[in-house]
Amino acid sequence: MGKLNEVLKQQKELLNKDEEDNIIDDYVQVVGFIVGDEEFAVPILSIQEIIKPIEWTRVPFTPPYVLGVFNLRGNVLPLIDLRIKFNTATEPEIDPDTTRFIVMKIKEENVAFIIDKLTSALRIPKKNITPPPSTYENEDDMIEGIGRMDDGRIITILKVDNLIKREEIVGN
Repeated sequence: MGKLNEVLKQQKELLNKDEEDNIIDDYVQVVGFIVGDEEFAVPILSIQEIIKPIEWTRVPFTPPYVLGVFNLRGNVLPLIDLRIKFNTATEPEIDPDTTRFIVMKIKEENVAFIIDKLTSALRIPKKNITPPPSTYENEDDMIEGIGRMDDGRIITILKVDNLIKREEIVGN
């Protein structure tokens, strides 16, 4: 919980700063995370919670990146491994120190995604976000934009609603 508390503390500090500066509309607030060797981000308001990995149950006849389901306080949530979906690792492993399940609301349903490492809450100036490159062609349209950070990092901002489709979870 230490990393999550740190992220929440950073976000609170950023929000307080925004109130003072009154320039919230000029920024996009996201939570950054690592999948494979790449840094991604999703809008902070789409995140329901971030938890340490817990035991899950496999579900037959689902795509390889749908690892299964798990029980979170009485709710059964599908578990999607972004490392497999994004083809970033051949044999992804769960590191209990850094791997996290990030629970997001997608089209009124909670879905959990495995990420390698949580980075931080970020405020990216809208002027530093560009559309995906024209060479990017993906029928799933998962990329909202590319964020350029002041420290030189490039962060891919994902469209949460396009990360998974219901038929992918349910199977055949």
